[in-house]
Amino acid sequence: MSATQPHVLLVEDEPAQREVLAYNLEAEGYAVSRAENGEEAMLQVDEITPDLVILDWMMPLMSGIEVCRQLKTREDTRNIPVIMLSARSEEVDTVRGLETGADDYVVKPYSLRELMARVRTQLRRSRPSAAGAALVYQDISLDPESHRVSRGGHELKLGPTEYRLLVTFLEKQGRVLSRDQLLDLVWGRDIYVDTRTVDVHIARLRKVLTQVVPDDPIRTVRGTGYALG
Repeated sequence: MSATQPHVLLVEDEPAQREVLAYNLEAEGYAVSRAENGEEAMLQVDEITPDLVILDWMMPLMSGIEVCRQLKTREDTRNIPVIMLSARSEEVDTVRGLETGADDYVVKPYSLRELMARVRTQLRRSRPSAAGAALVYQDISLDPESHRVSRGGHELKLGPTEYRLLVTFLEKQGRVLSRDQLLDLVWGRDIYVDTRTVDVHIARLRKVLTQVVPDDPIRTVRGTGYALG
């Protein structure tokens, strides 16, 4: 998985449906993880925080409603967009799904084109840089289309890894990210890098960010990781 690809967790117990959806998501340029039941989905979420979850309602071991409830009550996953898929078309079911915390509700059978459009809409919220939207935190601004970064109106020069680190922090403002999470998000799941490498690049990013404005915006949470803000 490329560190720059939006990561979608697809939770669907029907194998044929799961593979069709995964094929179309990958054709859109997304990295896709698959889970065939709710318990497996929660294990995968613990391994790497996805940018979006597509979740079937009716599944063995743990229902999609219960998975959604758990995701939305946890501090580290409550902001992940969830698209619920269900054959239940009654208004009361749609309301129940949305009240549980689902960000969107799609009734089966559905149009793949419509579902992909809904995926893009939700990803613009969780991964705005993937849609080309500028990222801003206080006096720090990052334009993903031109790859320009500035602080206090002064342009900053960042190396590629420091740039990806800053994008990750800007997209997940206020969230404490562990070194392992940063390795997955910035370097990618398939690349082995020692966790101490994260500290080295954090130090480089801090050095550049404090060149013009002395205040360090990156917070170290001892024993846990780092956060912006």
